Amino acid sequence: NFRYLFERPVFQIALENTLKLVLVNTPVTVLITVLLARLCARKKPGHSVYELLFALPMAVSMSAAALMFKMLLSPVASPVSTLTGWQIDWLGNRNTAIYGILMITVWMGIGFNYLLFLSAFRNIPQGVTEAAQMDGAGLFRRFFHVELPMIAPTLFYVVCVNLVQAILTSGPIIILTDGGPARATTTLIFMMYSSGYGSSNYSLAACISLIAFVITLLFTIGAFALEGKQVSK
Repeated sequence: NFRYLFERPVFQIALENTLKLVLVNTPVTVLITVLLARLCARKKPGHSVYELLFALPMAVSMSAAALMFKMLLSPVASPVSTLTGWQIDWLGNRNTAIYGILMITVWMGIGFNYLLFLSAFRNIPQGVTEAAQMDGAGLFRRFFHVELPMIAPTLFYVVCVNLVQAILTSGPIIILTDGGPARATTTLIFMMYSSGYGSSNYSLAACISLIAFVITLLFTIGAFALEGKQVSK
């Protein structure tokens, strides 16, 4: 089964798409949510409104989000095409379909990450940042040398969770693209799903699940190795 799997071109495509989702989704989602949480760390008038908006993706189901983005990314009469003037079939073109899936997964990951980072930033002792400011540290220096190290445990947890979620991406693919067009959105988990539930080839699906587990384990071990050097507890 493993020999048959490794010899199939579709497996190589699925592996490449999975790694692309992991290597793009995780840093982009973490970067967006860290910046949003940092901007909202200090409570300002009307803070509850934008906090609710940033956390809203957490309350939306994957199926609802997928159908919403199907409308938004439609090449005809969609808000995106109207505002930008781009007539791009994001989910129907083999060159852009994976990026359409990435848009959905990034948006879906914002809510939960945002709440964790917001809590972490607000738990930083105010005296620490004030002392750094009195010592002449500017905004960027305080952010990179004081605040980020203090939220490092939360950052490490969020990175690990996002790595796993990116590897397990299958919901929007099943709902919107069915692995297409031309296998452009086929991932390991979707391939496992289609092999097991579509073709009843459970032995092949089991092999794919083991490979996905090994990849997840390797990424997690890498994150823990980095955690040992960079995360202050």
